[in-house]
Order: sequence, then structure tokens, then C-alpha cells
Amino acid sequence: MKIQSANNHSRFHPLQHFVWLPLSFVMLLSTLTYIVYSIIDGTFSIVLLILMGAVLLAIIPGMLARMYALKLQDRLIRTEEQLRYYMLTNKRLDQRITTKQLIALRFASDEEFVNLVDRTVDENLSPADIKQEIKAWRADYHRV
Repeated sequence: MKIQSANNHSRFHPLQHFVWLPLSFVMLLSTLTYIVYSIIDGTFSIVLLILMGAVLLAIIPGMLARMYALKLQDRLIRTEEQLRYYMLTNKRLDQRITTKQLIALRFASDEEFVNLVDRTVDENLSPADIKQEIKAWRADYHRV
């Protein structure tokens, strides 16, 4: 497994990103094309609308499953990082820190975490800026 850094921490799932999504797009595009041609030819029927519904019903659950998993993981990261901050400082985390900022801060080592949190609050650092400021990268190989 590659060592993570700010440049290569994104995760791709080959089955989802390189098979399911492209095939879904091709299936949706070909179904729409077929419907347009059938309207032009005058051969349009309700069966084509049912086909379009079936295509959409095949795509939507996959997208929802991914979105729900990522949202849940974001909430878990927020809770973990709030606990981590409390364990390191015996203080509650500033409420101005956004979830996206906390997700970026999770990569910081314990030694630089508190200082980076304080800088994030003071300077309103973006997630990209936070990741670039991290010196000792704490890898996360469990991201969904």
C-alpha cells in the first residue's frame, strides 16, 4: 500500500468509479438516445418510459449507498477528532470548525494537531490549506 500524503490520499474504488459509474452513464445515455429516436420515428411507447424508470432505479440506489456511507463516515470523523482534541487539551473543540476542516485535520499527527486546529480557527484555513500545512501525515486507509 502506498504511503499517503496530501497529494495522494484520495481513494478510488475501481468497481464503483471505473465500472459502475461509466456503465450507468452509458446506459442512461443510450436509453435517452433510444427514446429520442423513437419519438422522431413515431414508435414511442409507454414501455420506453418504464425502461427509463428501470435505468434510473438501477442508478439511484448505488449513488445513495455511497452518499450515505460517506456522510456517516464524516460524522464519525467529526466525533473522533472532537474526542482527540479533548484528550490532547482537556477542552472542547471550537464550534467554528467545520466538518470539512475536521476531515482535513484528521491527517495531522497529535504533535501538530492542536496548533493546526488553533490556526484553522484563527485564520479560517480551507481543507486544502490544512492538508498542505501538515508535516507529519497521519494516514487514513479506511476511508469509504
